[in-house]
Amino acid sequence: MAWWLRLAVLMMVGSHWAWGQCETSIPKLISQCGQYVEGSGPETTPSKACCDVITSLDIPCMCKYVTPDVEKLVNMEKVVFVAKSCGLTLQPGMKCG
Repeated sequence: MAWWLRLAVLMMVGSHWAWGQCETSIPKLISQCGQYVEGSGPETTPSKACCDVITSLDIPCMCKYVTPDVEKLVNMEKVVFVAKSCGLTLQPGMKCG
C-alpha cells in the first residue's frame, strides 16, 4: 500500500471524529501536500495548491492527532518547512506529534 494511502487510513480511522472539529479534508491535504512531507528526500517548496490547503488548517487542532504511526510516514521537519514556506507563523515551542 502506498505511504500516502496508509497515512490517510491511519489519520481517518485513528481519530475519525476529530477531523470535523479541525475543519479539513484529509484526502485533499494528502493529495495536495503529501509529496512535500514524505519521509525521505530533500525539502521541496510546496505548490500553491498545497499552500491553499495548509493555510486553511487549524494547525494546533491537527497536531493533536499526529500519532507515532503518522510520524513514521511523515517527516515533521518537512511539515514545518512546508508550513513556513506557505507563510504560516508557528508558535515558538509548538509541539506536533
